[in-house]
Amino acid sequence: MQESDFKLSLQLRIDWSEMDTYQHVNNVNFMKYMQSARVQFWEVTGLATLYAETKKGPMLVSTQCDFKNPLFFPGNVIIKTRVEFIKNSSFGLHHHLYNDEGVLCAEGHDVAVCFDFNADKTFLITDELRQIMKQY
Repeated sequence: MQESDFKLSLQLRIDWSEMDTYQHVNNVNFMKYMQSARVQFWEVTGLATLYAETKKGPMLVSTQCDFKNPLFFPGNVIIKTRVEFIKNSSFGLHHHLYNDEGVLCAEGHDVAVCFDFNADKTFLITDELRQIMKQY
């Protein structure tokens, strides 16, 4: 896997309120950063629109983060995201989180299912949606 495999990139400003007692970004905020990247993926693939129009869309079922280096205020976090896998009704996202100097600070993984909130069950990823998701 190469850095060029990560097709999506999102830069967020680190806020002073995200610091902890040790004067670095609290670990819970890394999950928030990954959530922002996940939502960006949902928006660019049309999953957010699909949910708004049909109440069928992605639902996070698992997330995990390995911390490598601290993040500090002031500064930015750059989250790079790629699709890790696409199955019948689920997909995975892989995130790398960097500081302004390009140092890898965390690596995360999400698993989401495509969920029909009307029927309270998962739905199969269509070929059209699969092709869009594969671009990332």
